[in-house]
Amino acid sequence: MPSAVTSAALPPICKWEDVSMPKGAVHVIHGLAEHPERYERLARALNGAGLIVWAHHQRGHGRNPVPGIRGHFGDHDGWQALAEDAWAVSSQLLAERPGLPLLMFAHSMGSFVGQRVIAEHVVFYAAAIFSGTNGPPTFKEGTLRNLARLQVLVRGPRAAGVWLQKIVLEDTYNGPFGPDAPPNTWLSRDEEEVRKYNYDPDCGFPLTSQAWLDLLNGRAAQSTVDFFRTIPSALPIYIIFGTSDPVGEQGKGVARLLKILAEAGLASVTNKPYPEARHELVNEINREEVTTDLIRWIGRVIG
Repeated sequence: MPSAVTSAALPPICKWEDVSMPKGAVHVIHGLAEHPERYERLARALNGAGLIVWAHHQRGHGRNPVPGIRGHFGDHDGWQALAEDAWAVSSQLLAERPGLPLLMFAHSMGSFVGQRVIAEHVVFYAAAIFSGTNGPPTFKEGTLRNLARLQVLVRGPRAAGVWLQKIVLEDTYNGPFGPDAPPNTWLSRDEEEVRKYNYDPDCGFPLTSQAWLDLLNGRAAQSTVDFFRTIPSALPIYIIFGTSDPVGEQGKGVARLLKILAEAGLASVTNKPYPEARHELVNEINREEVTTDLIRWIGRVIG
């Protein structure tokens, strides 16, 4: 298991630092309804490539319930708080490992948080990797945002956001795999990895009503060319996705992201689709291929 630290100013952090002569550092930002310990296998592989790895428990997740509520980001400005937490961890990593190039690996919901962090603090990062991500929202997501507002009014901001949980995760993401599919089949073709997720008490819980609204409002705010123009065109960005991932709309949403990045003038964007892979590429049946490709790309970026 990784070592862990907790500070009044920082969220709980998992650290994998078994590297004698590190070449760089990677800050992992995990996704919705999971926790950083699930990235142990990836972190160990990155250690083997000379990279130290930190990953923090995002607000409302794992060892970081805020304010004592699982799935809640905060009563006010929750999305900005997620970004500030992530930056605080990156900043601490830079302070403890001065001179090392810092890379971000941000997955799913974490990729949207990571986009916000990169836009605000890009000068401190050598590169960014976005996994299981999506592009600017369509009108369907706008409908979900209106429903999230209603959910807050009816159920209260701190109540479990069960409406959106069912519509998004159960019906939209898992529904296409059939009525007999185990919960969260959309995550991976590896049935054992899905089983481990389903039996993990720190995975699969619903966001609160307010957290759903925070997430969807954050997505909407980060959907313009002007937003992405805050990122320097030379920043290396690596986007990896499965063509059967419902979060990226089976590649259609990722195509929108690539289009808006190009419109914003970002000239160092690489993307890698993995045919038939689902959402969690680092837990997929071809995860060794994904990890090898990732390490190779990082090696080219940091030399």
